[in-house]
Amino acid sequence: MLFFNLRALKNFDWIIIVITLLLFAIGIAVIYSATYGTTGGGNEALQQGVFGGVGLLAFLIVAFFDYRSFRGTSSVLYLITIILLGVVFFTGVTTMGATRWIDIGGFRFQPSEFAKLFMILAMAKYFSDHAEDMHSFKRIVISGIYFAIPTFLVIMQPDLGTALVFIVIWISMLAVSRIRLRHFAVLVTGALLLLPVGWLTMHDYQKDRILALVDPANDPQGAGYNVQQAQIAIGSGQMLGRGLGHGSQSQLNFIPEKHTDFIFAALAEEMGFLGAGLVIVLFAVLIFRAILIAAKSRDYFGMYLSTGIIAMLSFHIFLNIGMNLGIAPVAGIPLPLISLGGSSVVVIFILLGILESIHIHRKGLDLA
Repeated sequence: MLFFNLRALKNFDWIIIVITLLLFAIGIAVIYSATYGTTGGGNEALQQGVFGGVGLLAFLIVAFFDYRSFRGTSSVLYLITIILLGVVFFTGVTTMGATRWIDIGGFRFQPSEFAKLFMILAMAKYFSDHAEDMHSFKRIVISGIYFAIPTFLVIMQPDLGTALVFIVIWISMLAVSRIRLRHFAVLVTGALLLLPVGWLTMHDYQKDRILALVDPANDPQGAGYNVQQAQIAIGSGQMLGRGLGHGSQSQLNFIPEKHTDFIFAALAEEMGFLGAGLVIVLFAVLIFRAILIAAKSRDYFGMYLSTGIIAMLSFHIFLNIGMNLGIAPVAGIPLPLISLGGSSVVVIFILLGILESIHIHRKGLDLA
């Protein structure tokens, strides 16, 4: 195991590190700009910076650890995930109608964010343990049970966005496994048949968000308000942006949740097309580097870990930017490394640290 071995630094993927820090720095700047006028100071930006420091430390520790060490603890972490998601229903803090946070001595964290990390670890272990017989429908069903339990718990919070993340992680791992085409067809057919049931069980506000995606102008003061204001902000940024602290939509609070869900709109308004384009390019390069790491993984556990991380990051990026642009439903998914959120930023740093660990330790491994 390499742990704080300086010789391992030469094997680091420095592009990932640089992009990660650049995105985080951009996020701090936009959070500071978006919240300064409402809080009288940069409290949120400072808070994000502290969590970013914790995340960076976790990134370095995880990167130097051999990622295969997580294989033996993934089952325990999965059980912890189930327990924490269950505890939320009894002692959780409710905000804006959703019970997703646990408050311990003034420290508030969101178990569902850490559940994404633990889910990836647990699913990667299961798929790698049964890599040679994933053609069996029995194995597919068991893997479905693994992901279904935490998915059900987050849906009950309600947190449809995180549930979708879990589904994407599971499907991505199935896609790179040796699943038979006919089994995949059965899963797709089953999912399509369950869509009406899913619609009937949705809360009214969730249905309104989906309908607003089709025609946001139909309810401009209700479900369509957020998207319309975000689109106005993005358009008003033009090429170079209005400058940090000078966005009319963001500074006058027309954009809801301008430091979390709709931070991309605030970013585009104040940094313009060039700033928003730079962020998208940085994300694209980050995902590309992650795909290279997955492709070069020489063991199944590393491959499935990389796949789950890529799926989660890609889905977060697409859904968050998509809902700001009005091409995806509003789902409360943060933009990685940029949106305000301590739990989210720490988890993202850890996931990227795992990618670095896979990259560092890939040499000398047999596919097993």
